Amino acid sequence: MIFSIECEILLRLISLNPLKGYVILNAAKLFFCSFIVSFSFHTVNPENDGRRLQEFLLNMEAAIRDHPLWAGATEEEVDCAMEGLEKYVMTKLFSRTFASFAEDAKIDQEILEKISLLQNFLRPEHLDIPAVFNNNASWLLAEKELQKINAFKAPREKLLCILNCCRVINNLLLNSSMSENRVPGADDFLPVLIYVMIKANPPQLHSNLKFIQLYRRQAKLVSEAAYYFTNLVSAKSFIVDLDGKSLSIDETEFHDSMQAARLVIKETRIKTPPALDKPADLPVPSRRLHNKGGSNYPFMEAEAGELTVGDVERLLSLYKDVVNNYTNLCRAIGHPPLSKLQPSFPHSEETNVLLEQPEEIMKTDHKAVE
Repeated sequence: MIFSIECEILLRLISLNPLKGYVILNAAKLFFCSFIVSFSFHTVNPENDGRRLQEFLLNMEAAIRDHPLWAGATEEEVDCAMEGLEKYVMTKLFSRTFASFAEDAKIDQEILEKISLLQNFLRPEHLDIPAVFNNNASWLLAEKELQKINAFKAPREKLLCILNCCRVINNLLLNSSMSENRVPGADDFLPVLIYVMIKANPPQLHSNLKFIQLYRRQAKLVSEAAYYFTNLVSAKSFIVDLDGKSLSIDETEFHDSMQAARLVIKETRIKTPPALDKPADLPVPSRRLHNKGGSNYPFMEAEAGELTVGDVERLLSLYKDVVNNYTNLCRAIGHPPLSKLQPSFPHSEETNVLLEQPEEIMKTDHKAVE
């Protein structure tokens, strides 16, 4: 067993004297760090790294269960300990294990670019999604959950983003199908998931799925988690292979739409953002303000009485630059500007699924939807 001796030493140390918490903590850190450092002795290989991690976690779980100190522990307590261990180790190994190959980065970029093209013209009817399932509010919520996947480093929390996205979709299908007295199946679920994935266009999709598959505890990739994860992998594969024959659309129209989307994106990239240089032909601020303290921001310490009529246009121009730059920054990081913090859609009674909250970040939009 990997590190079986170290496991026993650590567990025995814990059982010796609970009052010496700092000794236990230091021993635990040394032990886990020894496993993490051991990765540097091997060349980067995702499959081998995944096998080594899975074996390590299995051995640790067996050592915990066999130790007298944990004799009275519940399954929930052991599971929490293992979840914490997985998170700690994978956070430390993240730079090595996530998107570590150039090939993975290439696939991520290809998927990102293809989805960007599809976003320009793809509609629900192209995927044969019934009109009864069209619910922009629920779709938007599912998209936001999926877009959060890159905010986390632990495989469990990345997987939670997928589960929350799929639960929103499943809840939508269940509520929408009640009027038709039928139970929705995979044929209903997968097209909606594909559409949500295209609308969300989550970053590094391939690398995130590969990371979860290799480094999430295998005992946890079962049941609901396995079903939803498999569907997301299938949705990704569908998008990678997607062409005119895959959709309810004429092939000529599909190719024309893709070409038009390429031109739109190309034109968008050619356009450069407005320069932040000093605008020409604007009245120059008063010399007293311009030279005040040698500051690059001459109006920061100004008093109202010091401003002149000639300063107004300059102030207005600076204000517009600040607003534009702030808005662009908010869009880039996916955070709404202050003027748009009100919910973009009302809470629907149809959407009552409870979303699980990953531990690494606390956001107001990652909560139960009433």
